[in-house]
Amino acid sequence: MNRNPIIPFILIMALGIGLVFFLSLEGLNNAEEKADKAKEEEKGGEQASSGEFDPEAHYKENCMSCHGGDYEGGAGPALKGTDLSKDQIKETIKNGKGIMPAGLVEDENLDAMADWILSLK
Repeated sequence: MNRNPIIPFILIMALGIGLVFFLSLEGLNNAEEKADKAKEEEKGGEQASSGEFDPEAHYKENCMSCHGGDYEGGAGPALKGTDLSKDQIKETIKNGKGIMPAGLVEDENLDAMADWILSLK
């Protein structure tokens, strides 16, 4: 009847430490796979099936939450009927403004994105 309570405590502690160790090793392996998969999805989401940059797909993935699904604005300004020039749009996309972060579109795709925004009516 006089059992030592330290033995179950040590067994449970050893099991917990072992479980944390092995799960962290599994997480390290999965982190690399998830990073590779995310890079592939990011490239695929912004590209049309022909391999060229698709401004509308990029907008839906990165911009719609602030500028709205109908381009009428929300947290960010409306994109339809903007009074900004192409250079001003490119500058805003590249460097950000207000709550908009910088660098959401790669430099080589700025012209396509600005032209697409200007085409919204």
